[in-house]
Amino acid sequence: MAGASLLTLIDDIATILDDVAVMTKIAAKKTAGVLGDDLALNAQQVTGVNADRELPVVWAVAKGSMVNKMILVPLALVISALLPWAITPLLMLGGLFLCFEGVEKLFHKWFHSASEQAHIAPHKIGQDERNALEINEKEKIKGAIRTDFVLSAEIIVITLGTVASASFSQQIAVLTGIAVIMTVGVYGLVAGIVKLDDGGIYLTKSKGSDIIAKLQRKLGLMILGFAPYMMRTLSIVGTAAMFLVGGAILAHGSPSLHQLIEHTGNSLSHGLLQTITPTLLNGALGIAAGIATLTLVLGIKKLHAQLKTK
Repeated sequence: MAGASLLTLIDDIATILDDVAVMTKIAAKKTAGVLGDDLALNAQQVTGVNADRELPVVWAVAKGSMVNKMILVPLALVISALLPWAITPLLMLGGLFLCFEGVEKLFHKWFHSASEQAHIAPHKIGQDERNALEINEKEKIKGAIRTDFVLSAEIIVITLGTVASASFSQQIAVLTGIAVIMTVGVYGLVAGIVKLDDGGIYLTKSKGSDIIAKLQRKLGLMILGFAPYMMRTLSIVGTAAMFLVGGAILAHGSPSLHQLIEHTGNSLSHGLLQTITPTLLNGALGIAAGIATLTLVLGIKKLHAQLKTK
C-alpha cells in the first residue's frame, strides 16, 4: 500500500512538472520578442567598456537582473492577487521611462552644446584616469540594470498572463523558471557578443600550415572585421528597441490606441506593410512619448533652477 502511494505521489509530481514545462515553453515563446530587445539593449549598454572589464560588467548587470526578478516575481504575484488593476498603469510607467531614456540618450548625443562640453572636459581631465573609468563603468551598470528592470517586468507580466488560470504553485514555478532561463540566456549571449573580438584574435593566432589552421585564421580575421559593425548595429538596435518596446507597452495600455494601430496595419493591402506598420507606429508613439516626457523633465528642472536663484 505504501509502495502504491509513493508511485501515485511520483506520478502526481511528474504530471505537475510536465504542466509547468509546457506552460514555461508557451511563456518563453510569448516573451521571445522582449527577449530579443533585452539582448540588443544589454549588449549595447556594455559597449565602450575596457576589454578586461567587459565580463565583470556583464556579470554585475546579470546579478542586478536576477535581483530585479527576485523583486518582480513576488511583487507581480501579490499585485495580481490584490491589485490586478495596477499592473497596466505600472507597466505603462515603465514603458514611458524606456521612451524617456531613449530620447534623453539621443538628446545628449546630438544636442550637447560646446559650452556644456567645455564645462565637462576640465573636470574629466583633472580626474585620475582609473577613477574616471570606474565612474563610467558604474554608470553603465546602473543604466543597464534600470533598463533591465522595465524589460523584466514586461516578461514577468506576459508570463503571469500565460499562467493566470494555473494553480499558485505552478505560477511560482513557471515565473521562477522563466526568470532564470531569461537571465542566463540573455547575459550568456551578451557575454559571448562582447568577447567576440577576443575569439577572433584567438583564431588568428592558430599555428600550422594545414587547411584547418588556415581556415581558423581566415575565420578569425572575418570575425575581427565583422565585430565592430555588429556592435554599432546593436547600439542602433538597442536604442530603437527602447522606443519600440516602450511604445508597444503604452499602446497596449490604451485599448483604443492599440486597436487604432492594429486597424491601421490591417487596412493595408501589402503583407509586409501589414506586418511592420504596427511596429513602426509603436516606435513613433515611443519617440513622441519620450520627447514629451523629456520636455516636461527639462521644464521642471529649469523652473526648479529659477526658483533656487530667487
